[in-house]
Amino acid sequence: MSENVSKGEPGATGEGAVGGAGTAKIRWGILATGGIAATFTEALRSLPDAEVVAVGSRGEASAKAFAERYGIPRAYGSWAELAADDQIDVVYVATPHSAHREAAGLCLEAGRAVLCEKAFTINAREAGELVELARDRELFLMEAMWTYCNPLVRRLVAMIAEGAIGEVLNVSAHFGFAGDFAPEHRMRDPKQGGGAVLDLGVYPVSFAQLLLGEPDEVRAVAHLTPEHVDDNTAILLGWKSGAVASLSCTMTAETAAPARISGSEGRIEIEGDFFRPDRFTLHRRGEDTPRTVRLADVTTDLDGATMRHEAAEVMRCLRSGATESPLVPLNGSLAVMRTLDRIRAEINVHYPDLD
Repeated sequence: MSENVSKGEPGATGEGAVGGAGTAKIRWGILATGGIAATFTEALRSLPDAEVVAVGSRGEASAKAFAERYGIPRAYGSWAELAADDQIDVVYVATPHSAHREAAGLCLEAGRAVLCEKAFTINAREAGELVELARDRELFLMEAMWTYCNPLVRRLVAMIAEGAIGEVLNVSAHFGFAGDFAPEHRMRDPKQGGGAVLDLGVYPVSFAQLLLGEPDEVRAVAHLTPEHVDDNTAILLGWKSGAVASLSCTMTAETAAPARISGSEGRIEIEGDFFRPDRFTLHRRGEDTPRTVRLADVTTDLDGATMRHEAAEVMRCLRSGATESPLVPLNGSLAVMRTLDRIRAEINVHYPDLD
């Protein structure tokens, strides 16, 4: 048995579809010029109601090169200049997470709406400062947790809410890759918030909390690099309901990124990447035939497709006057950052220049 989910299906909450144009284009600014900024810019260029009008970097040369590559009319050699551009409706912050507080804060203080990459910040304190700033100024702010905007994930959440597997009791999710990082690379540098937990662990932790909320218990073990950041980490979360989650993240080994959600009446399995799935399978107790739910019109560009859903949600919120998304609520992002803080405390990873 199978079911197809359309790319614009609302799911449990929120509305709108990818490419659903409003009355006017939303004007985007891109802050930073790395790989994820490039992928997101490509995604925006495929949306008829989005327009990339400016890019900013800490160096004028990189900003100009990025602007020329994507036909962006304005390039700035500083973040502050980009933030000051009042012809921008929303800024996408694509720096490493160690700079999110500074970059997103600059934009909010200048009156710009912000979509900020994950992990939201270095720690819960910084995240709280950004949320407080956005709320005080009544500005839109959202963490770029693209998984939450994926229509297939939204369908999965809706099915669980409808009782498809009964009470959720166990979640497992894993994410990792083998990276040959030099000691000075940001992934190994404590001065840049290095380690697997913030860069990779944010995905399984966010997935578990999407389904179960903030955990009551947090346990973790990890192998640490000579720089004293984690490169291979296992995480156990527990809830007073009796539910548990087994999660892992690594930057030392190629892993699949599956997930399994087990409940009192069945289970849901994601065999591909759980953070950007194109299908999942429902196994119900007492039913011999599993049910596969697929994303209609599957694309091989899963990163770009997932980013398009994320961008569409931002633009829907801006047009409606909302200051946060019901799909990626700020309180949820704060809760994830609190859990990440507790995990780092468990494995004794600290950032002396940042925390």
